[in-house]
Amino acid sequence: MTVITISRQMGSLGKEISQCLADCLGYRLVCREIINQAAIQVGSPEIALAAIDELGLLGICPSPQACEAYRLQIQIIMDELAAVGNVIIVGRAGQVILANQPNVFHVQIVAPYEIRIGRVSADKCIPIEFAQKQIKASDNFRRHYLQKFYNARWDDPTLYNLVINTGHITPATAVQIILTAIHQPKRDVTEPIL
Repeated sequence: MTVITISRQMGSLGKEISQCLADCLGYRLVCREIINQAAIQVGSPEIALAAIDELGLLGICPSPQACEAYRLQIQIIMDELAAVGNVIIVGRAGQVILANQPNVFHVQIVAPYEIRIGRVSADKCIPIEFAQKQIKASDNFRRHYLQKFYNARWDDPTLYNLVINTGHITPATAVQIILTAIHQPKRDVTEPIL
C-alpha cells in the first residue's frame, strides 16, 4: 500500500496509532494540514476554523458556496497526495474520497463508548460528564460531515478494509495488525474463499 486513510472516533487512540504507523512505515502523516491548505486555496480561512471546530464551540457557519468550494479542494488535495503516495491521511472523508483508488487501504479505529469517555477524561484532565459531551459532539460532527458532503454513513464498515476496536488492545498491537493487513497480497474477489 502506498496510501492509508484512517478514520477514528475521539478517544479510540487513532491519533497515536496513526503517528506510530507513520513512524514504522516512514510515511508522511497528514491531518489538519489538509484543512488549512484547502481553506487557503479557496480563500476562506473561516472554513478551516469551522472544520477544526468539531465540538461546535466557535459557532462558525460558512456559506454553502464556501463549504462546497472547500469540499472540492479537499478532494483535489487528497488526489494529489494519493498520486505521490507513501502517506497516511487522517480524517476528512479519505475513506470516501479515495474509495476507488488503487493502492489505498482504509482503516477505522473505534472503541467502546465507556472506554473512550475514560480516555478523554484522563487525557484532557476533565470530568467524565465533559468527556461525554465532547465525544457526543465529535461523533455527531463526523457523522454529519460524511452525510452532508458525501451522502455516506461514517459507521458503515464497508467503507473500510479494516476496522480495529482498541477497547482491549494497545496502539502498538493495532499498528501490527494494520502492518500485517497491508502486506497481504490482494485477493481476486471472484476467487472462492477456502
